[in-house]
Amino acid sequence: MAGVRYGGFWIRVVAAVIDVVILRIVLLPIRLIFGAVGLAGMMSGAPHVGLGLGLLGGGVMVVAMFFASWIYEACMESSSYQATLGKMICGMKVTDLNGNRICFGRATGRHFAKILSGLTLCIGYIMVGLTERKQGLHDLIAETLVQRP
Repeated sequence: MAGVRYGGFWIRVVAAVIDVVILRIVLLPIRLIFGAVGLAGMMSGAPHVGLGLGLLGGGVMVVAMFFASWIYEACMESSSYQATLGKMICGMKVTDLNGNRICFGRATGRHFAKILSGLTLCIGYIMVGLTERKQGLHDLIAETLVQRP
């Protein structure tokens, strides 16, 4: 597509950092609740209870972050915004190869394909800086583009 600009590697890194910060802030109450309960258990003379609750809280956070990041990315990128808050702030949107809005299923596939981008020693992400249309492995798999209108 002539005249289309694509989101390059570094601007996408900035957008991803913004999104991680947003998700951490949203999930902060969960971390605080489990942290406070674990600390109270340790202070009450039952350190094993506090440690157990602390470990449980860490596990809950991992699971919450997993589901929250999936739902957040898939819902936002398949919405009329076509972008997460980080991508919106950086002036980008996710489209299919024809420039159209993607569906929730494709956004979900793109999200989980990022696991492959990371498992390849992050080469799947580095590809963004090396391909003509700035596509990472996850974009190639999901047949998506990140455009800068």
